Amino acid sequence: MTEPLSPPRAVIFDWDNTLVDSWACIQAAMNATLTAMGHAEWDMDEVKRRVALSLRDSFPSLFGDRWTEARDVFYRNFAAIHLDYLCPLPGVDAMLRRLSALGVKMAVVSNKNGRFLREEACHLGWDKLFECLIGATDAPADKPSAAPVRLVLDAIGVTDTDGVWFVGDAAVDMECAANAGCVGILMREESWRDGEFDLHPPHRHILCCGDFTDLVSELLVPISPI
Repeated sequence: MTEPLSPPRAVIFDWDNTLVDSWACIQAAMNATLTAMGHAEWDMDEVKRRVALSLRDSFPSLFGDRWTEARDVFYRNFAAIHLDYLCPLPGVDAMLRRLSALGVKMAVVSNKNGRFLREEACHLGWDKLFECLIGATDAPADKPSAAPVRLVLDAIGVTDTDGVWFVGDAAVDMECAANAGCVGILMREESWRDGEFDLHPPHRHILCCGDFTDLVSELLVPISPI
């Protein structure tokens, strides 16, 4: 049975591959880094399987004592290309503007570096639609920690996560939602992999942003009976 949902007090979105298509850019910057560090490149399947945590949480295990060197290589390559690669997912712009018109408080929590995140939001003209955009290193810890969600709550003036939705495309997002006490909404067309969400299942799986807009609209503006 589908768990009933109450109207959201606020909606926190993941960024990469929830609102924008980032896989090709991440792969290009990651493979440039791997090559520079003497590692084999990753195909797209491996990129999607291995990229979820923030750089400061993932690079030490991947590159050991040279992780800060690898970080600098990655940031240099990413900075040179990320705006050129930037591509909103279909229907996202309309979704965000509709939710804004409905008065929904919106924010972003991403494991993308905060500077790059805010540059991308500004480039797309979305920065004014969000109460705040929290990226990696903006909080004491990154997703799946609840720390960046707490920064959002402070920014939007909400004292707890009751009725706060966290919308993302990956297991790390649902884990962050669970850790923060948010309602975890999985939004992606791709089907689940076996065991992917066993530890932190989403409250609802929605295939696309159009369906998400319809859901929120129905909860906030219910149709009067005839």
